[in-house]
Amino acid sequence: MHPILGRIAIGFVLFLILFPVLTCQVYIIWPWYGRELSVELITLLFPFNVLAISLLWNYYLCIVTDPGEVPDGWKPDTQSSEGYEVKRLTGSPRFCRTCQKFKPPRSHHCKQCSRCVLRMDHHCPWTNNCIGYFNYGHFIRFLFYVDVTCSYHLAMVSYRVMATSGRWYHDQPTGAELIFIILNYVFAVPVILVVGGFSLYHFHSLMGNTTTIEGWEKDKAAMLRRHGKIEEVKFPYNLGVRRNIASILGNNPLLWCCPTVPPGTGLRYQLSVADEHHNWPPRDPALANQLPFKLPDSPWTYENGDVNPNLRPSNSQLRGVNGNRHKSTQDPVSVLPPYHLDYEVPEVDTHPGRPYSPGNDSDYSEEGYSGAIRVRRGSEGYEVHPVNREQMLQEYVQDRINEAGRYQVYEPEHSLETSDDDFEEDEFGENIDESSGEVGNVRTVSDDDVPLALR
Repeated sequence: MHPILGRIAIGFVLFLILFPVLTCQVYIIWPWYGRELSVELITLLFPFNVLAISLLWNYYLCIVTDPGEVPDGWKPDTQSSEGYEVKRLTGSPRFCRTCQKFKPPRSHHCKQCSRCVLRMDHHCPWTNNCIGYFNYGHFIRFLFYVDVTCSYHLAMVSYRVMATSGRWYHDQPTGAELIFIILNYVFAVPVILVVGGFSLYHFHSLMGNTTTIEGWEKDKAAMLRRHGKIEEVKFPYNLGVRRNIASILGNNPLLWCCPTVPPGTGLRYQLSVADEHHNWPPRDPALANQLPFKLPDSPWTYENGDVNPNLRPSNSQLRGVNGNRHKSTQDPVSVLPPYHLDYEVPEVDTHPGRPYSPGNDSDYSEEGYSGAIRVRRGSEGYEVHPVNREQMLQEYVQDRINEAGRYQVYEPEHSLETSDDDFEEDEFGENIDESSGEVGNVRTVSDDDVPLALR
């Protein structure tokens, strides 16, 4: 966020805090008590001002306190029994390429702050600062005091409104009081609703010792567990409600509402007893077979750096390998619909890493790479080899004729007594008698059977 926008956001938050705090006392409560100092007035306003000051102080600490960053030259202790976080792909310690530093457990890189933050929860635009290990306790107390102060404020204003019912005319609020009562409701009610819901989420995260980022990881792990892809994995940093709160707000419960420094350095965290050898967050098994993408040294090299024997561009091969890599766990799919004349049941490729060859229509050909379906990739997508309409019709008719049980094919019986001159074969292969015109079984015609007009 731009520094000017961050200052504007901080000024807006201060306005939301100070407007109801000051106008409630000056224009509503003070005139209600006759503008005279009394014990009842002090008893009512003193706790309210203490809460407001605590709210402002914790908000100030959220802004100015450094959330914590990775020290220069820090390296994970690979020999420690406490364990360390590793990359999911290589298994090596986590390393930030932007900061050029090793990343401690639960730390993440913040793009707005341009650094790795210890136990990063989120980047808060209302404080113009990251919420991390050293200021997360101040942030929790700030949310708590916002909820309590707004509740106390609404209780006072509502008590003033209810006090006007059933009283004489001089107890009714004036026009200015009525306007400020309405404005205080307009400011306080949305704040307590929005911040109250946000507070419930972070109080739940505090009791579970999770950050916002780790909450997303837990949701993803739960989804993988529901789909049956992984077994149930316990969150390794959950030490119990009491110890989880103490790890942020301190070991003394009496000082949880007071600004304190969290114990530890933020570089190491205690794990659950049963989860010393943890692997968090769990990885999707479907992504385990994916190979790392590696570009060749030159577009005219092949495999281990040798010259491409067929001078085929390497990007075509990489595109085929990458496409088959995603389809290796799936059934083969035909580009033709099932009702097409040329549709064939696709066969499973026994070499999933071998790219498909476009066939004779491709610009490149290679022995040993041929597919049943002649397809190539053009400028607008995949292109299927065109088929002649007459060829399609002939194949269709031949397939229908050869279909078992569909037609009864007539097979004529040839007679040995009939000469070849008395028969001719029509275009369909049927023997026709020139004398009698009968098809099939041939009989001998005598002179008695022929009419006199034809003799």
